[in-house]
Amino acid sequence: MEGFFSKKEIQSITALDGKVRSCYSCGLYVWAKTPKMKPYGNFRKRIMNIAEAPGETEDLHGKPFQGKAGKLLQKTYKKLGIDLFEDCINLNAVNCRPISKTGSNRTPTNYEIECCRKSVFQYIEKYKPHTIVLLGSSAIQSILNHRWKKDFGGISKWRGWAIPDQSLRAWICPVFHPSFILRYESCEYVNLWEDDLMKAFETVNMEFPVVTEPNIKIITDLNILNEIQSGVVSIDFETTGLKPYKYTDHRIVSASVATDENTAYVFKMPNKRSEMQPFKKLLANPNVRKSAHNIKFEDVWSKIYLDTTIRGWLWDSMQAAHIIDNRSHITGLKFQTYVNFGIIDYSSEINKYLQSVDEKNGNSVNRIDELISTESGLQKLLKYNALDTIYQYRLSNKQMKLFA
Repeated sequence: MEGFFSKKEIQSITALDGKVRSCYSCGLYVWAKTPKMKPYGNFRKRIMNIAEAPGETEDLHGKPFQGKAGKLLQKTYKKLGIDLFEDCINLNAVNCRPISKTGSNRTPTNYEIECCRKSVFQYIEKYKPHTIVLLGSSAIQSILNHRWKKDFGGISKWRGWAIPDQSLRAWICPVFHPSFILRYESCEYVNLWEDDLMKAFETVNMEFPVVTEPNIKIITDLNILNEIQSGVVSIDFETTGLKPYKYTDHRIVSASVATDENTAYVFKMPNKRSEMQPFKKLLANPNVRKSAHNIKFEDVWSKIYLDTTIRGWLWDSMQAAHIIDNRSHITGLKFQTYVNFGIIDYSSEINKYLQSVDEKNGNSVNRIDELISTESGLQKLLKYNALDTIYQYRLSNKQMKLFA
């Protein structure tokens, strides 16, 4: 195999953990009959299918989806009006066949997926697909795991979404791998699989939605909030902990009010009660309808810290997310923002500061004061706070249309 790869292809990819990720360090190419298998298909409808890895049959034939799982995929795609090889381009999360010690097919390791990720993203850049169908856990891990680092979960969490990924400029559609359907032969799984694929193919003729850049207004004088006397707003607090009890130093550090899907007023909470009055009046005004993601959080903090009962509650987007889809670990605002609007990360810089020091104690303080000890840290917090309200506003509007 000497000379098969270019120098660029085998260059080491060094990560923070010190591990080298390259074709040479992976080593699967040594045993493969079709090393570094190329994508296959005419890509007529700009659909890219990413599966797990070549099996024995694929390795022998030199192209994806040639075995039993591939035959099922071809048949199901045809049933749904898609030709697997004419309408799509097909590749794998790992481009060389993983072989067990007994010579059988095996699932690729996390490390093998990481080694091959660079080439997968190069193919996405080259082909610029409109729709990317991720077939199974390995494909999901290849495309999302390094970008979604907290509570990643598995196929049950990710399947069924049609995600307008703003970074990749493509619809990301995770579904079961056909080998999973063959293994369990359950009508329930088959129906879910076909429904998920149908949802994915609906995006083929949908215009890709480009997200509008939010208008964030950082204010120091809260009197501008007096102008808001009606309509709907989204509110969000950033606080020193989850619950406002026990510790006398607990407080609301910042707050944001989004007045539409693109505009938010955000501010550091004033120390003087008199300077808080415009905000307190807004919260207490029943003519201004309010939404939030988990309204009990803002409701409790407002009562305890601001001595104000919030009136005019309209919508809780966390509760609505649970009603729409009752799977576990999917109702958080960050996850809902990604699967609905394709914005994958706007919080990683400050997440560590918002976690309680003692996770077992709901009254524990977090590290938010450490974050805002610098002006740049404060600005990051305020931007994050504002984005929470803007994305929550967008999410609430989308949910309300579903319920209408």
